[in-house]
Amino acid sequence: MTRVADARTGLRLPFRIENSRRLGARTALATNSELERFVRRHIRSVWAVELLTLMRREPVRTWTAAELVSELRASMGLVTDNLQSFLASGLVEADGDGFRYAPATPALAAFCDQLELAYRERPVAVINMIARPADPLQSLADAFKFKGGDK
Repeated sequence: MTRVADARTGLRLPFRIENSRRLGARTALATNSELERFVRRHIRSVWAVELLTLMRREPVRTWTAAELVSELRASMGLVTDNLQSFLASGLVEADGDGFRYAPATPALAAFCDQLELAYRERPVAVINMIARPADPLQSLADAFKFKGGDK
């Protein structure tokens, strides 16, 4: 297994190179734990997955926020928030008045490939990655915290 370091994300990734008919090319496959780290760092909701996969399908197209809102039937706030997050993460780039899918590194592109494949084949598993708390014990402890303040 080859270890690939991604300077932008800070992830050290164990990849194995395999041929994938579904993706149509040789693709680096991340382990589930590494994909989950990517999802936790860059994907905040199922809407974000839908937005990213839509843009990924047409990588040369520059999308306006209004086009993405129309295509996804989402709100403008949701789309613009996710686009800004993707821009900061290096998953998309601003191009004139729109945005284009353009991962800043090959490792980010490989994670996006794997995310789309996983979401297509195991959508519930991806939704669970997004929804699962980062630290279940901390989440349980937080549930019992008393909230102070005015009533």
